[in-house]
Amino acid sequence: MDPALLRERELFKLKASAIPVVEKRLREDNSNKDEFKRKSKPLPSMPRPPSPPNTSSSLNSYKSYGQSSQYKFGVLTKIVKYIRARHQDGDDHPLTLDELLDETNQLDVGTKVKTWLETEALPGNPKIERTPDGKYMFKPPYKLKDRKALFKVLKQQDLKGLGGIMMDDIQESLPNCEKALKHLHNEILYVCRPGDKKKVMFYNDKSATIDINEDFKKMWRSIAVENMDDEKIEEHLEKQGISSMQDNGIKKVNHVKRKKPVTKKRLSKRPRDNEHLANVLEDYDTL
Repeated sequence: MDPALLRERELFKLKASAIPVVEKRLREDNSNKDEFKRKSKPLPSMPRPPSPPNTSSSLNSYKSYGQSSQYKFGVLTKIVKYIRARHQDGDDHPLTLDELLDETNQLDVGTKVKTWLETEALPGNPKIERTPDGKYMFKPPYKLKDRKALFKVLKQQDLKGLGGIMMDDIQESLPNCEKALKHLHNEILYVCRPGDKKKVMFYNDKSATIDINEDFKKMWRSIAVENMDDEKIEEHLEKQGISSMQDNGIKKVNHVKRKKPVTKKRLSKRPRDNEHLANVLEDYDTL
């Protein structure tokens, strides 16, 4: 073979080996990626976060519930006020639920509100009393018909040591209260509570009135005992040589129960086998 051709062939091989081949590398890279995808496991899909609740619908339902409950209690309040006003005017006969709704101009009340009034609201209200025939009337704190009943209640409170009665309770209980209080103004004492400025009524027991000297009243009121309790007052009196009054109460005597003596029953001796007739009986077999 011609040596010149051999040289050209060798030079061609050298040039070909010097030029980089890009296609092979790309194919190799793609094949490696496919193998990596096959070997690697797919990651589990993460759950989506829950969508936020529809706040507008919940707010609307809450508002509707609040409005419905407010409406129901508004109906109940009108009924209670009307029954109380009737009682204070002297009308004590009971009324049905339909009559109460008619008198208070609330006939457009739905069935749900009616059932709520009949089953829960009216029977459970402390100001309303339900009669056996299903009617409703006012339930006052005290059952008072006239001023004589009021005078009797105040006197019983004083005798039992129960204290006074709130004027608000008397105004609710006694029909035409103002007229009765005018007639009994000499028999009642009024005390205003410092906290809420409410009046408390007491029976004016005239037998317990004592005339006290004005000088003694001034001396009594001039002594300040606001920051002193009973023990400190007692100690101060003992230092001054004054003994305080002690209320020990009535001592109870424990009576010893005596045992009752056991009474023995006497056994009466009775004759046996007719021994007391031994000399009287005769034997008739020998005859």
